Amino acid sequence: MNEILIDRTDGVMTITLNRLDKKNALTRDMYAAIADALAQTDADAKLRVVVLQGHETIFSAGNDISDFLNRLATTQESPAFQFLRAISTFSKPLLAAVCGPAVGIGTTMLFHCDLVYAGDNAAFSMPFVNLGLCPEAASSYLAPQLMGYGRAAEALLLGEPFLAESALEMGLISRIVPPSEAAALAQRQAHKLAGKPLNSLIETKRLMKKSQAGLVAERMQEEGASFAHLLHEPAAREAFTAFMEKRKPDFSKV
Repeated sequence: MNEILIDRTDGVMTITLNRLDKKNALTRDMYAAIADALAQTDADAKLRVVVLQGHETIFSAGNDISDFLNRLATTQESPAFQFLRAISTFSKPLLAAVCGPAVGIGTTMLFHCDLVYAGDNAAFSMPFVNLGLCPEAASSYLAPQLMGYGRAAEALLLGEPFLAESALEMGLISRIVPPSEAAALAQRQAHKLAGKPLNSLIETKRLMKKSQAGLVAERMQEEGASFAHLLHEPAAREAFTAFMEKRKPDFSKV
């Protein structure tokens, strides 16, 4: 079974996370497939918009821990970092339909989407510190910019989840609908965009993101170096061991 489904219809590429039995947890192969799809869309004038979606019950549980531990993403050329660069530099409109939990990268990738439509069951979380790690996807810069420092601190330092209403208030998502309607709404909006002049869409997005583009790239690289370092520290080893052993981690000695 393909874990990433790709559909191309009337100028819209839809990328569906299709690993429901594993809560759409992302593997290296899935990161690579999404990065390739984004690159293909950027290079194809017939494709004008991308929609990212999961399932009505789950968007993504974040990194697949087993895959992550077996093939650590410690270099800037790993599929995970390739995906992050691809999504942060994607030149065309990028939409997402998010229902259910969106954990870790499942939330941070949304900072790079232009429009996000969420089911009223959506729950967002960035629990990197709880794993002995640090944020990625430039979220250490983008979260305070969007949420304000206090809310970003709750989300990133405490790792506390927040629901769709809070995400809408702070501007992370564009609209809340019943879960059964999120994907359809994203498709309607994507097809509206696909009918507009492509050069105008690209230039408008570039101008809106111009002031932060360099800062995002710089912060993403810095986060990547810190992330790779922290992966080998005792706290991360304890967090991942506890996860695999299905117990609460004990950070009292690290």
